[in-house]
Amino acid sequence: MLPKQYRLKKRSAFKATYKVKNSTHSGGVTLFAGILKKEKEFPTKVGFVVSKKVHKRAVKRNRLKRLMRESYRLLLKENDLGNSQKYISLIFVGAEKALGKDFLYIKSNIQKLLERI
Repeated sequence: MLPKQYRLKKRSAFKATYKVKNSTHSGGVTLFAGILKKEKEFPTKVGFVVSKKVHKRAVKRNRLKRLMRESYRLLLKENDLGNSQKYISLIFVGAEKALGKDFLYIKSNIQKLLERI
């Protein structure tokens, strides 16, 4: 599980990140990046979202969120996050294309997104 200090929780933080309109997409996963940090004292906050419109079953949505969260956690552990640590917040949004995919597919797409941003 992702440590508490890295989690994006507040609705206002999600809205502020979406408002910046800095996004990129790869293989059924979209990454929204917030504004750039002025200081590097605090860690980047990360949120994971899968809409109810993607699939009506919560089990499927939660599985995709778990896969995205775990792949980000492993990349964080390996310190392979690229330029993503320059941003205050990141939001990963899962789409229907990523629903039935395996862990390696999701991890490679998240890694591509983090390199692009």
